[in-house]
Amino acid sequence: MTAPLNRCSVEPLARMTRRLADVAAGRTEPDLVITNARALSTYSERILPDREIWIAGGRIAALKPAGTYKGPNTYDARGLILAPGLVDPHLHIESSMVTACAYAEAALVNGTTTIVCDSHEIGNVLDRDGVAWMLEDARQAPLSIYLSVPSTVPATSPEIETAGGDLTPEKIAALFDAWPEAIGLGEKMDFVAVAEGDPRAHAILAAALERGRPVSGHIYGRDFVAPYAASGVTDTHEAVDAEIADDLLEAGLWILLRGGPPTTPWHSLPKAIGTVTEYGAAWKRVCACTDDRDADDLLAYGLDWVVREAVRLGIPKPAAWAMGSLHPATRFGLDGEIGGLGGGRRADLVLLDDDLVPQATWYGGELVVEGRAPTPRLEAALARPYRYPEPAYRTVRLPEPLPALVPPLPAGPCTVNAIRTVLPGIELAHARLPLVPGADWAQTLGAHDLCHVAVIERHGRNGNVAHGLLSAFGLRRGAVASSVGHDAHNIVVAGLSEADMRAAVEAVAAVQGGVCVVADGAVVARVALPVAGLISDRRVGAVAESVRALKAAWTQAGCAIPYMGFNLIPLAVIPQIRITDRGLVRVPEMRPLPLFEPA
Repeated sequence: MTAPLNRCSVEPLARMTRRLADVAAGRTEPDLVITNARALSTYSERILPDREIWIAGGRIAALKPAGTYKGPNTYDARGLILAPGLVDPHLHIESSMVTACAYAEAALVNGTTTIVCDSHEIGNVLDRDGVAWMLEDARQAPLSIYLSVPSTVPATSPEIETAGGDLTPEKIAALFDAWPEAIGLGEKMDFVAVAEGDPRAHAILAAALERGRPVSGHIYGRDFVAPYAASGVTDTHEAVDAEIADDLLEAGLWILLRGGPPTTPWHSLPKAIGTVTEYGAAWKRVCACTDDRDADDLLAYGLDWVVREAVRLGIPKPAAWAMGSLHPATRFGLDGEIGGLGGGRRADLVLLDDDLVPQATWYGGELVVEGRAPTPRLEAALARPYRYPEPAYRTVRLPEPLPALVPPLPAGPCTVNAIRTVLPGIELAHARLPLVPGADWAQTLGAHDLCHVAVIERHGRNGNVAHGLLSAFGLRRGAVASSVGHDAHNIVVAGLSEADMRAAVEAVAAVQGGVCVVADGAVVARVALPVAGLISDRRVGAVAESVRALKAAWTQAGCAIPYMGFNLIPLAVIPQIRITDRGLVRVPEMRPLPLFEPA
């Protein structure tokens, strides 16, 4: 049987120092020498000509002038650039709709060899068990996967939304103590609660800080920066412009520049990088990250793409690659293990062309990608994926019978509190619209460019259904639905008729979770996500194909924001207005709103 290929396949440095010293000194043969390369040094931010790298036991023994080694087992880099593997400091595997084992394939093809994932999505559905199962999945994956322990499950409070999980300070402390991979606290999303001194929020911070673990953040609004930093938060990926990025750097936080496909809500890098390119800040505490990618975008827009975007925006190539490798490694105290071509580091390496496009990847000294395709070694590892326990496949539990998804219209004059979608889809505006009595729903929707939206509790807790109205969503026909309604991950559905909305919800429930488009009661496109209603158990390429079909149907239906933006409609930690299973809520005030108010 082929030996396992995972983070633990390489022996700890403490057990290898004598062998590596012998190889570096020429007393012992290396296992592999990659020669005729230009070495990208993240330490000095230079590209060094004519170098070769000596590898033993999956670690780097030495970086030497090309031609020094005269023995066998060489790989000719043909003058290409040899760089350390990329390190993604903030992402959610679940957003990619695949398991950790499947995620590894796309990451390695794009030159990423280490990731730090925040598994708060599966935590919101399956509590501590879900986080533990994902960690088991990560241990089996041919990728180095670390955990930033989910810090905000639920994202707000039971008064605002109903989640399937409740990660208390005690549970979070237990995860830190049980799992060595738990190297930090995940994004503290309830920044208002942190700033206002909420006891539970600060007890969770204490669970990390008492153990010497760094705390990641999530913040909107410059007024919150000072109390947030004073509470021990030391990074954020939510810097949306140069001004707040500058504030955060001066407050002592690392900036994780989030690059996303320009068609999605996630591409904040172009504005936030202005703290460096416009205001002259040093880039030593600036990293690149991906945050959220679906399976299709994961293949096309990896962390390597984010690094290339930084180059396009004015960062020198070696510095940009350091933002994607050494800087994230340093942020999490892993720079003695990864992030550079120094002796003793893991031989997680990427061969790049002059445009910084990965051509080959070594993971722990083993060639896993060549010609942008998995090698037989990687294929063998991907053929043995982790299987989630059966409870993970039974998480969509809807009320029976399903309550009405469309509310009755008030008899008299009233004002509706509507949710107005705004590109790119992260923030949502609060629209107050007058409704004329006597009209039916079809007339009302058409007159105001509205469609129905509902959120249905799907964890079997209370059967809540909340009603709302979306403005400027653009839906021309049918309905769309998703079980990935961040972050409680209830079902969110939007439509022009009750019948199509019910058909969409039933289509999601039939496969125990997913995202779908329905027209005239029939499913037009669907991505099945049976694991926790969040992820598929198929290979990343197969899931990506389904996602591409979904996106085409989504566009054809007229939806003005992409489906990943639609999934954010229930996320009650981002301004201005959201809808959860408990109703409408104003953010950041966390103030409930009625759907209709008397005129």
